[in-house]
Amino acid sequence: MAAPMSIVEEIRTRVILQEFGIKNAHTTDYPGNYPGYDDSWNMADFKKNFRIDIVDMDENTMEFDMVGIDASIANAFRRILLAEVPTMAVEKVFIYNNTSIVQDEILAHRLGLVPIKADPRLFEYRDAGNEGEDDEDGSEIDTIKLQLKVKCSRNPRATKDSADPRELYLNHMVYSKDMKWVPIGNQSDVFADINIGPVHGDILLAQLRPGQELDIVMHCVKGIGQDHAKFSPVATASYRLLPEISLLEAVEGEKAERLRGCFSRGVMELEDRDGKKFAKVVNSRLDTCSREVLRHEDLKNLVKLARVRDHFIFTVESSGVLPPDVLVTEAIKVLMTKCSRFLNELNTSNME
Repeated sequence: MAAPMSIVEEIRTRVILQEFGIKNAHTTDYPGNYPGYDDSWNMADFKKNFRIDIVDMDENTMEFDMVGIDASIANAFRRILLAEVPTMAVEKVFIYNNTSIVQDEILAHRLGLVPIKADPRLFEYRDAGNEGEDDEDGSEIDTIKLQLKVKCSRNPRATKDSADPRELYLNHMVYSKDMKWVPIGNQSDVFADINIGPVHGDILLAQLRPGQELDIVMHCVKGIGQDHAKFSPVATASYRLLPEISLLEAVEGEKAERLRGCFSRGVMELEDRDGKKFAKVVNSRLDTCSREVLRHEDLKNLVKLARVRDHFIFTVESSGVLPPDVLVTEAIKVLMTKCSRFLNELNTSNME
């Protein structure tokens, strides 16, 4: 039986959170599903409704709203951020000397996961097909060379009764800051104003004792997270639907106090009306949708919990390789390239 027109709009645009399930979780706004609604694709309507609002942004994190799209597009955008925006990372590790207790394979793996501060847009992908066994240097257009050379020794100025390794030894803690950039070709001129190296200098790589040393050369190449997680430019990229909380009736007094306590701080506040305290929804965006209110028999019928189906709150946390706004821009470019490739394939098929 067809749904009454009075609730069709809710079915099309809202996901309802209930006590023992979620209602309207699937997309239903496709052409011909509801009489009186034209849900066919329209570019003009899409341009009118689609928008991106930047809510908060700093050096490494960004929160923005993407409104007016389907979940499939939002998820495609998230997956591109995770796996298809290129970065530079350590690919080859040449260990000339390693007398630490850390095995060569473990140390190489740790070095590979260190984020490298270098703009991947300035480099080309390395051609693995033309790479010979003796090709250890790469070229200035596709490779960054780093060197790690550290030797631990005793501190001659340490006191006799000291037991602190930080005082007894020199260079006993090997950090990512010890990975030094070695320019290849004309890189020293091209990147004269760019400080290439690890994003964070305080990543512990190994611990040494007197007589132990590391002598390692690393080659960083351009790649994507789809090939290996070390190339992923983000620590996390996620989205959630915008929460919507509606009061079905006025709630006052002790009930209002308990109702406010059922939601995240800042979602609901109490306002004074003629000497009485009434609950008021202030900012539904802050809610985590825990559904705590549905555990209370006297409160669960006083509110309606929903989420806006086409309003996505994105959170992007960069690994530090590129600013988050640049990552979002690059992800959009990748998505546009994918769309163009798909259209070209369609046109080719039609011509055949």
